Amino acid sequence: MASPLSGPRSSPVAIHDAPEGRRHSILSDFFPGSLPFPPSFVSTAANVQEILSRDIEDCSSEDEEDHEDHTAFDGSELHPVYSSDVQLAFHPNGVAYGCGFSTVPLPGVDLPVPNPHELDESLRAELDLLRDNDIVPTQHPMTGWRATFIGRLYRALFSTRIQDHRRPTVSQPELTETTPLLPDVEPTDTFPSLSPDEVHKQWEEAVATHHIETTWQRESKTLIQYAAPLIITFLLHYSVTVGSVLTVGRLGMEELAAVNLATMTASITYYVPVQGLATCLDTLCSQAFGSGHKHLVGIQAQRMTWLLWILMIPIAVLWWFSEPILAALVGRGETATLAALYLRVLIIGMPGVAAFESGKRFVQSQGLFHATTYTLLIGAPLSFLQNWLFVFRLGWNFAGAAAAMAVTQNLLPILLILYVKLFEGSQCWKGFSLKAFGNWGPMIRLALPGMIMIEAQFSVLEILTIAAGRFGTAPLAAQSVLVTVTSTSFNIPFPLAIATSTRVANLIGAQLSDAARITARVAIVAACAVGLFNLTIFVTLRRQLPRIFKNDDEVIDIVAQVILVCALMQIFDALAAVSHGLLRGIGHQAIGGYANLFSYYVVALPIALWTGFALDWKLAGLWAGLTAGLAVVSGLETLYLYATNWDDAVAQAEARMRSEVRKMSEVVQ
Repeated sequence: MASPLSGPRSSPVAIHDAPEGRRHSILSDFFPGSLPFPPSFVSTAANVQEILSRDIEDCSSEDEEDHEDHTAFDGSELHPVYSSDVQLAFHPNGVAYGCGFSTVPLPGVDLPVPNPHELDESLRAELDLLRDNDIVPTQHPMTGWRATFIGRLYRALFSTRIQDHRRPTVSQPELTETTPLLPDVEPTDTFPSLSPDEVHKQWEEAVATHHIETTWQRESKTLIQYAAPLIITFLLHYSVTVGSVLTVGRLGMEELAAVNLATMTASITYYVPVQGLATCLDTLCSQAFGSGHKHLVGIQAQRMTWLLWILMIPIAVLWWFSEPILAALVGRGETATLAALYLRVLIIGMPGVAAFESGKRFVQSQGLFHATTYTLLIGAPLSFLQNWLFVFRLGWNFAGAAAAMAVTQNLLPILLILYVKLFEGSQCWKGFSLKAFGNWGPMIRLALPGMIMIEAQFSVLEILTIAAGRFGTAPLAAQSVLVTVTSTSFNIPFPLAIATSTRVANLIGAQLSDAARITARVAIVAACAVGLFNLTIFVTLRRQLPRIFKNDDEVIDIVAQVILVCALMQIFDALAAVSHGLLRGIGHQAIGGYANLFSYYVVALPIALWTGFALDWKLAGLWAGLTAGLAVVSGLETLYLYATNWDDAVAQAEARMRSEVRKMSEVVQ
């Protein structure tokens, strides 16, 4: 009997000059080594190595206590950690404020190395595909029921096994009236469990002989597994903002208009730059953790926190004196006064925002992604309680909503610190260090590109919010409702885009181009399904949704009309997000970045201003412009993906891997 691995099943992709001893494995799009890199990777890899090398040179003997077991390092020299020594891993990342409309490429930000959580996910994912291809036995094989009607239906719709979706080569027993629907079959556990090394060995052999295939059922299941926890986390995080808007809506139309203006101003001037700058910690903390110098994870987080706190000072001054600026922009004195008051109170929460962004990267670099979720599970409900307490119980009114937001922003990092202190993650914290005040130059150079790209995209929303203020208080209040609703709905396709990017890059890294193509098709269908789901909710509840925020007939009428445009936008919104995730997965995220900027500033913004003011469509015109821009970017990215040669993407990923090896070797020599 021939070996189950005998004979090729797919055409191989020729890769030459691969580094000896390196694995052809499935890797996350966040790992350097065998995956698509942004064009700026070669230049910024040296920045990462420069930062960590300087920090290691400054390490004392006490600092290196956690490094004694890592004999590959001598404490003074940084050796590159190649992610090709691992397999399939999962590294969710992204912002959770929910105020954007597509994923954002971050050129200049290198990709981190895997952590224990990701290594565990790697093993599970490899084992799933090996079982699907009948290379290793399933956990509970039950063969007796497979010939029944229910068994056939299950195989056709839900089974992830490759064999279940092929035409049978042997005759199946005929069904009779006495054939049981669910025969009594005892599960067997006679197959020995495989060790991780045995799984990796089987995986290596299967990939080398091109025996790994996948099904749309397996990819659908994987994307759901990856995206579901992210959706929960993102919705929890954005619920803090939703709670503030819901509370303010009970106070009056002017207050509802002001909270939107204040929130957008805060996002563009501080929250978004903080998120953009903190993205470099995804690389620095993960590289430090993966290299074995765990104490450097804490130093990198401290350094970024201090940088963000220094950035906070001029922004706080701007917020304090923002009233005349806002009045000049929106042309309404009372709205500007309330928005400026909201911003002044939010100054109290600025340190917490910076600390939480750094803290998230601190725990995520160790694979503790659930730490953020647990923190939000406590912090988000407390934010609703604080809104009720400050606004209604204590009678602070509009300022109380801002106070509740500020308290929550400071509470989240405190809860995260308590989690690290009481449960896990403290291994990377050696206390506060003066080293955090040095070596800032390379870190700033690494962080700036991410901030610029995010800021460029999100600025469009601030421009449209300011434009909405020109239409009056009621349209600006309606804009607040629409932004909140659409941002909440975006927290479904955005995590799906992250999951898609990860999975596709995993498969591309393993040279499984056919499997990556199947994942892309599943993701596009899923994006359309999510978009249609959101569209249905918007159309069906077009009068009920605004009533949740503000029981004012004028605001409800405006929202009920404009939300029909937003409903159509949901399809393009989801497609744009997932398409960009696919582009990131195959290493062509620069295409998505240029498409985003073109669509927002050349298409969306001019059309929005023209239809909103010249055609007097007002708020509907602004959202029509955004919809047109998203239609263009989703169309461009989808067409690019359709024309993409996936085998070439595999070869390009391997070429970038070899370039990374050469550059990293030059740095450490």
